[in-house]
Amino acid sequence: MSELLKKPSIEAPLVLNIQQSLSGRRWLWRMPSFCDSGTLDRHAQHIAQKASLYDIVGRMIAVRGVSPQAVEHFLDPKLKNLLPNPSCLKDMDKAADRIAKAVIQQEKIAIFGDYDVDGGCSSAILTQFFNDLHLSPIIYIPDRIKEGYGPNTPALQNLINQGVTLIICVDCGAASHQVFDATPQDKTDIIVLDHHKCESAPSIFASVNPNQLECNSNLGYLCAGGVSFLACIAVTRALQQQHYFENHPKPDLFNLLDLVALSTICDVMPLTGLNRALVTQGLKVLGKRERIGLAALLEVSGVQKAPDAFSCGFALGPRINAGGRISESDLGLKLLTCHNPVEAHQLAERLDTINKQRQNIEQGVLQQATGLALEQHEKGSPVILLHHSDWHPGIVGIVAGRIKEQINRPTLIGAELSDGTIKGSGRSIVGLDLGAAIIAAKQAGLLLHGGGHAMAAGYSYHKNQTEALHQFLNEYLSKAAQAPSVVDLEIEGVTTIAGASVELAKQIERLTPFGNGNDEPLIVLSHVHILRSDRIGKDSNTLRLTLQGENGASIKALMFKADQNPITSYLEDYNNRRPMHLAGWLRSNSWNGRENADFFIKDAAFV
Repeated sequence: MSELLKKPSIEAPLVLNIQQSLSGRRWLWRMPSFCDSGTLDRHAQHIAQKASLYDIVGRMIAVRGVSPQAVEHFLDPKLKNLLPNPSCLKDMDKAADRIAKAVIQQEKIAIFGDYDVDGGCSSAILTQFFNDLHLSPIIYIPDRIKEGYGPNTPALQNLINQGVTLIICVDCGAASHQVFDATPQDKTDIIVLDHHKCESAPSIFASVNPNQLECNSNLGYLCAGGVSFLACIAVTRALQQQHYFENHPKPDLFNLLDLVALSTICDVMPLTGLNRALVTQGLKVLGKRERIGLAALLEVSGVQKAPDAFSCGFALGPRINAGGRISESDLGLKLLTCHNPVEAHQLAERLDTINKQRQNIEQGVLQQATGLALEQHEKGSPVILLHHSDWHPGIVGIVAGRIKEQINRPTLIGAELSDGTIKGSGRSIVGLDLGAAIIAAKQAGLLLHGGGHAMAAGYSYHKNQTEALHQFLNEYLSKAAQAPSVVDLEIEGVTTIAGASVELAKQIERLTPFGNGNDEPLIVLSHVHILRSDRIGKDSNTLRLTLQGENGASIKALMFKADQNPITSYLEDYNNRRPMHLAGWLRSNSWNGRENADFFIKDAAFV
């Protein structure tokens, strides 16, 4: 994707002069850091004309750094235009040749994966790839509580004792130097396919990781699923060079893309560039519902329409993760690799039940942790660092994410284990690299283990290091103190209810998939009146409004989790007839053969 000419960042102007909305936010125009407003407007107009789009949509595309020349690839991202040569990744050719050798010689291969969605999908990608090559690898997913994250010496030794000659670690292993050093590698080669930041590559046969210092691929935005997919391409190429497919069927790599898309979305990777193409094409594969396990989980989750990034991130992902968080670590992988419809449905229902249990556990921890986090925040701490012996280590990452969203500060939540070790997970805010901070803390001797990427990290340390670690992180991430406690809203367009048409909603949908790095555009409906409000849903926690514009046009609007939103009381108290500006998302929907545009409310301000 081509970017506009980079220039110094400019101060974003207010939208409709909203300096403080009803939720306490400023509304700012989303402005790129790479050009001035005049250049942006010219590019936006050019894009709108070239792609036959509304001007407001042309601006949305331009602000994402897409040049007029690249707009076609942005709106229709194809792998053939964006897929890199896998050889650009350090050690990829070495790893691919070794795996190809194992395939040809029918060696005993083991896959050692992480217990989260990315690890499960990466393991499933390699499993299907090897199955297509008529190999049945051993798959090992460690127990989160008993073994912890990543490779451990007993597990690796057990695989070696079973005659495994090639161990492939996926979504883990980048920081497992000590474990690998203690593992005999004279008869067994170890390959790592990872994406987590690390100090240096471990001493193994090959380490393929776009975020290791020695790699110049510029693919650091890939998750392990993406790295594993590129590895499958590289291995296929290596086998083809050795004429392997003259007598053997060639694997269908395209059918792996549903797993790549799911892992990319759930690991919150930026949905730009190559990831945008991987997810776009992967969602098409997922929509066919040919993978029995995911089809069963879509059904159990109640996803009836074509799956999108939202259903992956909020329906499939949490359920696949649930097993690794509070139950059996390999349940998600069993579902992803299941070929029996009856068994798949049973696994999907089981994961759904476990996910509900996880939600109950999470709610209790969240309530307690939020109070402690607010105390640290009120004292001016740039970083929130908390732990407790009663908190479950499987849900601390979710809690960290919830608190981070509430107070806009890097948040690290840990569970205190019986030996006095704190094992935790952290989430960061935009612009602050938590993974780098964790690595620096480990180098400073404050952590036992640690690694991650910009927005998320895992770690462990001795309880007596808590104060020193907190001080270190506060200093390393001190810029967090300058971030507002309530995040500003970046607005991408202003329209009236009359302008909020089905066609506009469908044009905005052409910017999908939405997610990290490509947020769904927030727009403002200006000068609206609320004619009616109702509470709907099984828990009466969804607010449904009928809105009317100044010219009499109307539109339906919805707001979820109304009991948790500070603007609810203003929206329900509409008898004062004061006009409002509403910020939110415009989406199209079909009902009984009729297409409509609905507005989903994020914030509000009085005119």
